[in-house]
Amino acid sequence: MTQGKLSVNNKPANSEGQQGEAGKKDSATVPSAPPTYEEATSAEGMKAGAFPPPLSVPLHPTWAYVDPSSSPNYGSGYSGDTETLTTFSWDDRNVRRVFIRKVYSILSLQLLVTVSIVALFTFCEPVKGYIQSNPAWYWASYAVFFITYLILACCSGPRRYFPWNLILLSIFTLSMAYLTGMLSSYYDTKSVLLCLGITALVCLSVTIFSFQTKYDFTSCQGMLFVMLMVLFFSGIILAILLPFKYVPWLQVIYAVLGAVLFTMFLAFDTQLLMGNRRYAMSPEEYIFGALNIYLDIIYIFSFFLQIFGSSRE
Repeated sequence: MTQGKLSVNNKPANSEGQQGEAGKKDSATVPSAPPTYEEATSAEGMKAGAFPPPLSVPLHPTWAYVDPSSSPNYGSGYSGDTETLTTFSWDDRNVRRVFIRKVYSILSLQLLVTVSIVALFTFCEPVKGYIQSNPAWYWASYAVFFITYLILACCSGPRRYFPWNLILLSIFTLSMAYLTGMLSSYYDTKSVLLCLGITALVCLSVTIFSFQTKYDFTSCQGMLFVMLMVLFFSGIILAILLPFKYVPWLQVIYAVLGAVLFTMFLAFDTQLLMGNRRYAMSPEEYIFGALNIYLDIIYIFSFFLQIFGSSRE
């Protein structure tokens, strides 16, 4: 009897224990109800961690990520005798502004000297008669122009170190101004003034457009090179044909092509100075930048003279 009582009495205890263990298992396996929006967005809910923290997943895959600190800029990655064109970092905006101001200051002096010499050779009859009767000065100035241009374009040392860079640029500017003035002396005074005005308007418009447009002219190097080769070989053919017979329409086509090409070069060189395009010019190359833009403007003026100018009788 006692055993039966004990066994009977033990069953409920075991059944209660089993029910308690089953209740614990059920409570462990059943997920808790998610918090409401008010609970989750409240201050207590945020502190309690109602929402799990976001996963730290990068925005780009590892093969597509580029560390900005490792990209080359003005202060690193380029030194001494390296490429003139570099990649641009907008951390150097102040450096770029000073660079642009320096280039256009030098360019203004170059254009002022050139316009003064052109005016002297155009309006002063004794000077005009002397230079036209002595063509040896023309070839001498052309040789000086060619030598100084090669030095400034090909040698990074002389064009970067003061005062040799300014001395060479001054000699180059004087020789190029003499060539331009002698060319202008063979044209009518009104034609020279007209072409000066057209050149000023075109260059100003192209410069403003290059600063404002989103189109990247620095990525058009291949097209500019092809057009330059077309202009070069057209000039050779024209030089061969001119001694036998003068062809006015061929001369005009050549001048129009040259004016269009160097107008595009002006936009190209202007955007190289800006720095927010695919290619940029190093701030150490302010002499080279002024040299390029000055040559573009002089070539545009020379081709406009051939298009719109009328020769003196």
